[in-house]
Amino acid sequence: MKIAVAQISCSLGDSEANLAKVHDLSRTAKDVGAELIVFPEMTDTGYSMSVIQKYAGHWKSGFVPGLEEIASELSIAIVSGVSERDGSSIYNSQVLVDAKGDIVAKYRKTHLYAVAPVEEQTCFAPGDSFASFELGELRFGFSICYDLRFPEIYRKLVTEKNVDAFIISSAWPFPRVEHWCVLAQARAIENQAYVIASNRVGKDDELWFCGSSAIIDPRGVVIAAASADREELIQANLSQELVDSVRQRVQSLGHRREDLYG
Repeated sequence: MKIAVAQISCSLGDSEANLAKVHDLSRTAKDVGAELIVFPEMTDTGYSMSVIQKYAGHWKSGFVPGLEEIASELSIAIVSGVSERDGSSIYNSQVLVDAKGDIVAKYRKTHLYAVAPVEEQTCFAPGDSFASFELGELRFGFSICYDLRFPEIYRKLVTEKNVDAFIISSAWPFPRVEHWCVLAQARAIENQAYVIASNRVGKDDELWFCGSSAIIDPRGVVIAAASADREELIQANLSQELVDSVRQRVQSLGHRREDLYG
């Protein structure tokens, strides 16, 4: 199956402008034959804690219904990072809308970046579970930005949910661009799985984002990559056969010593 990754900047607090950008890039992705397009973290509001606290929405109106309309109109599945207001709490979430326009999976970021000046814990409640979904022949697992530093998530998704590909929506900053690239590639290699990583460009508040979105195959080969500073759409074909071949050739997942790990 062909998938696309959108690398974009966002308009702070302007969900309509951001939704228009989602529509345009989703149409482009559909035109090149993609069945799924992935967008970055907090595509609806931009990545600013004060802005998110003000504009985070319930999913019955606004940005998420807009995603449903776009997916249905274009017959393309969409994964996007999005705010989620639920009662008195706000979550940093990902949502999957299928090509019929239905929400079929979601994930709430489990690891919050609690480092100044961002301090996500002042804005978000943490999620308490992981999530995966099937699309075509592949099973995909969700994760968001800072989650990338915690390999336990990815190993759990592979060993317990039989995930073949990880989707990462992110707003990763420039000072740690090397970490972004190395960790994404490591998650692919150690789990023999695809990594589909959509990162922001541009600037929110005083934070510059490092782009470098990528699609990495189960061997750790970068098969599509974006620049560090421009809006772009990248694409690649994913193959269940390649996942199976890599895992059969070197069966490292089966060689784990759970009896020693504790």
